[in-house]
Amino acid sequence: MGKPTGFIEFERLNEAYDPVDKRLKHYKEFVHTLNDRDARIQGARCMDCGIPFCTSGCPVNNIIPDWNDLVYHGNWKQALDVLHSTNNFPDFTGRICPAPCEAACTLGINSAPVGIKSIEHFIIDKGWESGWVVPQPPATRTGKKIAIVGSGPAGLAAAQQLARVGHDVTVFEKSDRIGGLLAYGIPDFKLEKSVVDRRIVQMEAEGVTFKTRVIVGSKELPPGINNDASEFVSAEELTAAFDAVILAAGSEVPRELPVPGRELKGIHAALEFLIPQNKEVRVGKLNPINVRGKHVVVIGGGDTGSDCVGTSNRHGAASVTQFELMPMPPELENKALTWPYWPFKLRTSSSHDEGCARDFAVATKKFIDDGKGKVKALQAVRVEWSDGRMSEVAGSEFELPCDTAFLAMGFTNPVGSLLEAFGVARDERGNARATTDGEGCYATNVSKVFAAGDVRRGQSLVVWAIREGRQAAREVDVFLMGDSTLPR
Repeated sequence: MGKPTGFIEFERLNEAYDPVDKRLKHYKEFVHTLNDRDARIQGARCMDCGIPFCTSGCPVNNIIPDWNDLVYHGNWKQALDVLHSTNNFPDFTGRICPAPCEAACTLGINSAPVGIKSIEHFIIDKGWESGWVVPQPPATRTGKKIAIVGSGPAGLAAAQQLARVGHDVTVFEKSDRIGGLLAYGIPDFKLEKSVVDRRIVQMEAEGVTFKTRVIVGSKELPPGINNDASEFVSAEELTAAFDAVILAAGSEVPRELPVPGRELKGIHAALEFLIPQNKEVRVGKLNPINVRGKHVVVIGGGDTGSDCVGTSNRHGAASVTQFELMPMPPELENKALTWPYWPFKLRTSSSHDEGCARDFAVATKKFIDDGKGKVKALQAVRVEWSDGRMSEVAGSEFELPCDTAFLAMGFTNPVGSLLEAFGVARDERGNARATTDGEGCYATNVSKVFAAGDVRRGQSLVVWAIREGRQAAREVDVFLMGDSTLPR
């Protein structure tokens, strides 16, 4: 807790943003971290609630009341130590996590919840600025070799945990840089890549080896998946050379929209737009998709869709419209019904505030050809839902100008050829089959092959990937050594 009466004395203070007209001119982060004084005041708002539902609401079970209290008392370094005890990468989650912990905050029942995410952001940025985030190499080496396929948050969390207890860890990544979706899925204006890069430097100093441009298991990839690989390693080679393998390759196969006109030019999977944009920001290689002056329609109302909106705005699109198949959620949740669980309510991102028309309960019927093989418009229809079933509203069809469409409807499953190459069994959704509890959790049906993150769970949050990477690391350590000092 913070100050016993702090939640009565102080109002919630949200992090400040650069104004829209300023931030649309660049791809850098535009969120201002709390200063020392404001951080202490926000930490003071943490009430003596008795049962910290925020901790159970957080997928990595951050010990939130403890570091809120330490921030309130100005014990920044100790707060960082407590934060790092449960989360390897608070610099990622402090920027891009939707903060289910805040939804579970007891204060949030009848007031504004504690600004947990903003405090987390403050603690880790304070730690980097003060030189407190340093490599933690192991005192001794075990001689055990572990391969991790995929360098997203799950793979990185597992790699860091295992390296710190003395194992030799090699991370394989098919892209030309480390980070997975952190590097190429999330735009720089939400997560600058220097934030990821400094963690890679830290992990290299801890003994982790990173190999980019290496595709593992199978060269066969579905359309729309980034692949910069110039080297191939078979599943057999990997399992023969390493004592354990962790598959952490994410869920990359995008959900398709099988409607007439899908084949027209100007219609793209979201990552076909976002990945090249990240590469353009990084090295100046122009994004082949440019929507300046175009009428953009984003199909899908989630985070990836929001990223397409923000990127389109920075290109200078003439208009941006975002469709969502489901009805518009309420602006305020029914807390008596949902708390402390993640509530169903309307969420407006910073990208929406930059300029976007949002429309709900809309289904795309077809894309319209301009006569030259390129999309010029989109035909849609309004829908209504009853008992979980969708039906079209008669006479509600409408047409919308559309020079470019981005399909941001989520991801269905990991690349199947990777799992097939290792002989890993899949669940009914096409994910790697592995449990998360009990003896042998995170282990697949194949000896010494484990799975963690979205490749096992399905598309989810960065914070869930970190949790699974940490837990899988412990299971691999137990598998190799008989027991483990790593946290569960």
